[in-house]
Amino acid sequence: MDTIIRFFQEGGAFMVPIAIIMAIGLAISLERFFFLLKEKSGNRSAFDELLPMLKKRDLRSALNYANSSNTHIGNIFAAGIARIPGSQRREEIEYALEEGLMEAIPQLEKRTQYVATLANIATLMGLLGTIMGLIAAFTAVANAAPAEKATLLSQSISVAMNTTAFGLIAAIPLLLMHSYLQTKTSEIVDSIEMAGVKFLNIITERKAGQNGTPGNNGQ
Repeated sequence: MDTIIRFFQEGGAFMVPIAIIMAIGLAISLERFFFLLKEKSGNRSAFDELLPMLKKRDLRSALNYANSSNTHIGNIFAAGIARIPGSQRREEIEYALEEGLMEAIPQLEKRTQYVATLANIATLMGLLGTIMGLIAAFTAVANAAPAEKATLLSQSISVAMNTTAFGLIAAIPLLLMHSYLQTKTSEIVDSIEMAGVKFLNIITERKAGQNGTPGNNGQ
């Protein structure tokens, strides 16, 4: 702990902004992580509940559940189910599902890009702190006695490099979290798209069955 405190103190004024950037980035990452975790679990639960209703052709119950589920899959399925009574074409129902997906994606990706931006800012702040420290070091060496120049310069450079090190310490976890959040978001979007395809297939089979029944009775 003493080493960490001394490392932070010797880094100079830029250590505090980097620490703030790191804290903000980690807070956003954690908020997004728990949001996506909840979203994935909620979508899976809603899909498992809606699928039997759709297979039983109980669209009224499916619509009521979808509207009350407060999940993206529920909202998307509700849009598709609401379009069924006035549409006989698969394409029109698919458009309704795509519209719901387009509304869901920005909410899933919300604030995730800030994590990568904060990681880049932390790196640049570390480099800026090092450059400012080196400028101050060389200025101090210019006015120092010749016998002290080497020692003073090495000490000043060591302190200045602490800022770059801390900037990288802040940036690397944030970049890893950003990559992880993007991967989880893509997985959720893919699962929603797959659920939409299954929904369309079930509805298409339903309409095909309804359209084929009169013809079979008339033969």
